[in-house]
Amino acid sequence: MKHAKIGLVTTLALCLGLSVTADARELKFSTPTPEPHIMTKSAHHLADAFAQQETGDTIKVFPVNKLGNVPTVLSLLQSGAIEFAIVPVGDLANRDPAFLAWFLPYQFETLEEAGKAANSEPAREMLARLDAQGIKGLGYVFPGQRHLLSTQPVTSVAQISGLKVRAFPNDIFNSWWRELGAAPTALPLPEIMPSLVTGVIDAVDVDIDIVAGLQMHKQAQHLVLTNHMAFPAAILVSARWWNSLSAEERSRVEGMVVETQNWAIATQTEGEAAALDRLVADGAKIDKIDDPALRAAGETVRNVFLDRDPLIRRFYEANQN
Repeated sequence: MKHAKIGLVTTLALCLGLSVTADARELKFSTPTPEPHIMTKSAHHLADAFAQQETGDTIKVFPVNKLGNVPTVLSLLQSGAIEFAIVPVGDLANRDPAFLAWFLPYQFETLEEAGKAANSEPAREMLARLDAQGIKGLGYVFPGQRHLLSTQPVTSVAQISGLKVRAFPNDIFNSWWRELGAAPTALPLPEIMPSLVTGVIDAVDVDIDIVAGLQMHKQAQHLVLTNHMAFPAAILVSARWWNSLSAEERSRVEGMVVETQNWAIATQTEGEAAALDRLVADGAKIDKIDDPALRAAGETVRNVFLDRDPLIRRFYEANQN
């Protein structure tokens, strides 16, 4: 009876024009963010595109670091235990300083400008460097520019001084906040909300998507649109899995990643204003700082990091032109 059922399914699939592959697999895709965030949405978008292929392989998305923290996920990619991941470039910068180029303050005015930089030769070279680590970098996803979420109103650079700011744990974020007189604090994502409540931190360096996704504005009402940095993540695959693919299969995957990258940039660019409106309707207070001291601090930090790696200056000059 069991074999009869299998035969019936196979016959039905063939009648419908579907391809049946005996060794079809469920591939694993890790993301660090909750479901509403563009990083996880992008993973699902790529999974949907993948499901249209005739190989029979499917992708299962594991959001919010369910497969482990970023170092664990990178190790899983290297070993081939998982096939896909989206990893913040800030984490990759701790492995290769060239990725710090993305965080030079105020080099991009808009998300659209940052998205165009993803196709620049230096940006592609950063991803290519990951080959030596057993990881294949295929593209970028952009949640949006970075801002400041605070428990109290912040309307001047002077008010930033002394704030305990949860910042991404790498050199350039720490330098940026110290230049403004703040105290950067490294905290895992799950500890941010309780730390805002208890006063361990006063503010968070954020993108708009993560504020909405984690409902951070319920604990810190004031979103200050500083627009100080881009914050890309990289779409990565396991080199072991990649090397098992044919040239034709690799080309198809690359095409799907490019389409996903473009879709994510367009989605974020069009949806950011609406996301802000939803946050305001839900009680968030939107503030802005019009103070030349922000740009001056950005220039100081840029000058410190421009020559940390030759690729940083090349990236900056390529995208300024």
